[in-house]
Amino acid sequence: MSVIALVLVALVALLHLYILVLEMFLWTGPRGQKAFGLTPEFAAQTKALAANQGLYNGFLAAGLIWSLVHPQPEFAWQIAMFFLACVAVAGIYGAATASRKILFIQTVPAVIAMLAVMYL
Repeated sequence: MSVIALVLVALVALLHLYILVLEMFLWTGPRGQKAFGLTPEFAAQTKALAANQGLYNGFLAAGLIWSLVHPQPEFAWQIAMFFLACVAVAGIYGAATASRKILFIQTVPAVIAMLAVMYL
């Protein structure tokens, strides 16, 4: 992968680590509530669900980080493409079911990174 592709994959991984922190640890606090447009009551009621979502975002980040450190470039490329595709699909689903902005926060960066992995 090119340096640009590596940087973009790393940025998507960092984004998902940040989402993990928001969903697992900051969900009921001011930052989590602001990020997701939650009331304190709703945040408290959905804390366990959010933590579960956060864990899944962590797995996406872990897969992307794995692609960055894998010693075989051919396999690293496949790992990156798989996890970026997972991120993109999750973003499409989130945009369709929760908030349209998820498409721009999650799917667009993943697709840009996929294009960089494929063509740069």
